[in-house]
Amino acid sequence: MRHRPLGSTGLTVSELGFGCASWWGKPQFGEREALGLVHAALDLGFTFFDTGASYSAGEAEPRLGRALMDRDLSRLVIATKAGTHHAGGGRIARDFSPAAIVASAERSVRNLGVEGLGLLQLHGPAIGELNDDLRAALADLKARGVIRALGVNSFDPAVIEHVIGLPDFDVVMVDYNVLRPEREPLIARAAAAGKGVLAGMALAMGHTRPLLSRLKGPQDVWYAARAFARHRDELARGARFRFLHRQPGVTGSQAALGYVLANPQVSCAVFGATRMAHLQENARASALDVSSRLMRQIREAQEAA
Repeated sequence: MRHRPLGSTGLTVSELGFGCASWWGKPQFGEREALGLVHAALDLGFTFFDTGASYSAGEAEPRLGRALMDRDLSRLVIATKAGTHHAGGGRIARDFSPAAIVASAERSVRNLGVEGLGLLQLHGPAIGELNDDLRAALADLKARGVIRALGVNSFDPAVIEHVIGLPDFDVVMVDYNVLRPEREPLIARAAAAGKGVLAGMALAMGHTRPLLSRLKGPQDVWYAARAFARHRDELARGARFRFLHRQPGVTGSQAALGYVLANPQVSCAVFGATRMAHLQENARASALDVSSRLMRQIREAQEAA
C-alpha cells in the first residue's frame, strides 16, 4: 500500500482509506464479518479509517472501536465526523453548536477506544455555522489533545471554498470520482493552501455498473434501493462509464480508484466494502497506474456527460 502526506498536518495516510459506514455498521451485517474486514484492511496496509457519529444509526463508531481493540494504533489515523447524529426513526439531526461538537468529539473518543482522534471533520456544516465560537471550541479540542487535525466534509463547493481560506482547518473531504471531474480545480486550490484532500465517494457509489447487476445479497438490495431513491441522476450519468468494467487486466473498481489516485493532490481515496473479495480487489488499486488510453476514455466520457 502506498502512502501520502495528509496536507500540512504532519500525518501520513494510506492512499486508500476504509470507510466504516452504511451497511458495514448495521446490526444486520454480522459483527464477525465486519470486524474481519477491518482486520484484513490493517493487514493490507490501510492506515486511514473513516467513520462518523451518525453513521449506521450511530452503530458504526462503536463497531470500529471494537474492531481496533488491542490493535497497534500508533500508525493509524482514525477519522470521524461531528455535527450530525442519529435521532431515531431513520432521521439524522444537525447540531453545530460548540457544546454539541465538543460533546460529540469526546463521545467519539470513548466509542472508538482511542486516546485522541487523528481527524475530526465537521459533517456538512453551513458557512454561517463556522463561526468564531465554534472555531474557538475546536481550537480548545486541539489544545487538549482530543483531536490532532481538523477538517470539513462537504459536497457543497461554496463551503469548501470558504474552508480553504480558514487557517485552523487542515483537511477537506469532497465528492471526487469519475462522475465529479469538476472538483479538480477545488482540489488544486485546497492543496495549494496546504490542506489535506480526502476523496469521498471515490467509487461513485458503484453507479458505473448497471443497478440490477449488483444484486447478489441483502446489502446490495439496500444500496440499490438507496441509489434509486436518492441518486437517479448519478445512475444515468454512470451509464457512460460502463467501459470501466471492460478493461483488460483491471476491474472497474480498480480503474475508478486509479482515476482518483492519479491526482497527486488527493491524499486518500475512501471507499467502503462489505465483501472480503471486494476489499482485496480494491486494495490492489494502490499499485495501479492508469494507462493514458484509459484516462483518455474517461475524459471523453466526462466531456460527453
